[in-house]
Amino acid sequence: MNRFDQAKMLMRVKKIQKDLQKLIITVEKGDGAVRVEFTGEQKLKKITINPEYVSLDDIGQLERWVEDAVKEAIGESQRIAAEKMQPMMGALGSLGL
Repeated sequence: MNRFDQAKMLMRVKKIQKDLQKLIITVEKGDGAVRVEFTGEQKLKKITINPEYVSLDDIGQLERWVEDAVKEAIGESQRIAAEKMQPMMGALGSLGL
C-alpha cells in the first residue's frame, strides 16, 4: 500500500471515529423508568430516572434496570463500531495498526 492509499485509509478511519462520536445510542428499561444514552464511542452521555416508575421500596430493581440498560447500550455501541470498522480491518492491518 503506497503513502497515498495509507493517507486515504487514515482519513476514512478518522471519519468513522467522528461519526461514532456523534452517534447516540439510547436504551430504556423498566417501561421507561431508566434511560441511558451512550455515544458510539462507548462513552456515557446521560442517565435519566423517571421517579414516577421507581419505588424506593425496591432500589434493587432500579439498580438492575440501570445495570441492564448500561450493558445493552455498551453492547450496541460495540456492535455498531465493529460494523463500521469491519471493511477497514484488513487495510489497517497492513498499516501496522
